[in-house]
Amino acid sequence: QVQVVEESGGGSVQPGGSLRLFCTASERIYSSYAMGWLRQAPGKEREFVAASSWSGATTNVADSVKDRLTIGRLGVTNTIYLQMDNLKPEETGVYYCNADQPEGYDRLRFGIRGSFWGEGTQVTVTS
Repeated sequence: QVQVVEESGGGSVQPGGSLRLFCTASERIYSSYAMGWLRQAPGKEREFVAASSWSGATTNVADSVKDRLTIGRLGVTNTIYLQMDNLKPEETGVYYCNADQPEGYDRLRFGIRGSFWGEGTQVTVTS
């Protein structure tokens, strides 16, 4: 597919560390699509991490991480971010930015890939 969303900000941190992931989209996608993050850990199914409605008025974060992860929109830069604090080793994986039409917001929440997705950014949590 044509790359319409692009992730950045992954890396390697120790347990308890923090990372902020970014996803940049075209203006058309950013201003009218639901956007979110799905994670694929080694040997595991793809799973939902966090999502933002097209306006940013509604956000959801997976129950297992909701006290440590925050999703938001940065406005003029057509970028969403995922702030991850107090990271745990089991959160290691490839994080994919996804975008879908507004009615696809709930599909993202069920870990279903959106209409568009990026190549992913690796997050490794290890001591």
